[in-house]
Amino acid sequence: QVQLVESGGGLVQPGRSLRLSCAASGFTLDFYTIGWFRQAPGREREGISCISSSDGKAHYADSVKGRFTISRDNAKNTMYLQMNNLKPEDTAVYYCATDAEWGSSCPMTPKWWGQGTLVTVSS
Repeated sequence: QVQLVESGGGLVQPGRSLRLSCAASGFTLDFYTIGWFRQAPGREREGISCISSSDGKAHYADSVKGRFTISRDNAKNTMYLQMNNLKPEDTAVYYCATDAEWGSSCPMTPKWWGQGTLVTVSS
């Protein structure tokens, strides 16, 4: 059974950091393109970062470039999103996802999603 389970969300003050985790089961993370999306209240879901299966390169949306870092630990079959210098506009539900396609590249069309974890940036 394929599962993606996010954790690490919460309430954080502006300028602080948070690390999200996404534990995968039922498949091997490094076989496919993986990434993080977010959906802010009243807005559409947007892709913010991904790692291409084809070449292992990371990609970022302009809104998070320089502040967020995507990574994965193949031994733990887990991916992460390190978020630094958080801003109130980063408040959203964050989702991890994969396209489940061997050798694919970013941007991806997700096939499997996690349930989401809420990040609230507020003083």
